[in-house]
Amino acid sequence: MKTTYFIAIFSFIFTVSSFSQRQIVGKWLSEDKEGITEIYEQGGKFYGKIVWLKKATDDKGTPLKDTENSNQKLRQRPLQELVVINNLSYNNKEWVNGSVYDPKSGKTYSCKVWLTNDNTLNLRGYAGIFHSTEIWTRTK
Repeated sequence: MKTTYFIAIFSFIFTVSSFSQRQIVGKWLSEDKEGITEIYEQGGKFYGKIVWLKKATDDKGTPLKDTENSNQKLRQRPLQELVVINNLSYNNKEWVNGSVYDPKSGKTYSCKVWLTNDNTLNLRGYAGIFHSTEIWTRTK
C-alpha cells in the first residue's frame, strides 16, 4: 500500500513539474509587435525561432536576411525561421542559462525567461552587468 501511495505522489509531482517546464512553449508576440517567436522544447532544453515578421521581405519581395550577423557566412540566412533563443534550462519557475540572438544588432546575449502569468513572458538579456527586459504576449 505504501509503495502504491508513493508511486502516485511521485507521478503527480513529475506531471506537475513537466507541465510547469512546458508553460513557455508556444508563440509569443514581441514587445514591439514586429515579430512572433515560437518557443519549443528539444532534448530537455528550450529554443525559440522567428515564425512571423511584420516586415518579412524587402521592397522587391525578397525575404529579409540576417545581414547584421558578425559571421559573414551567416548573413544570407533568412530571418524567418531563424532560431534566436537557445539552450534554456528550467530551474525553479525560470528558464535560465540560455542565449538570445538579436538580428537587429547581430549580437548574442545570455538570457533568462520567466512568466508573469500564462500569457506574459519576460525575456531578460544580459551584456555583462547590464540587462534589458522585454515583455512578450502569448499569441496563436
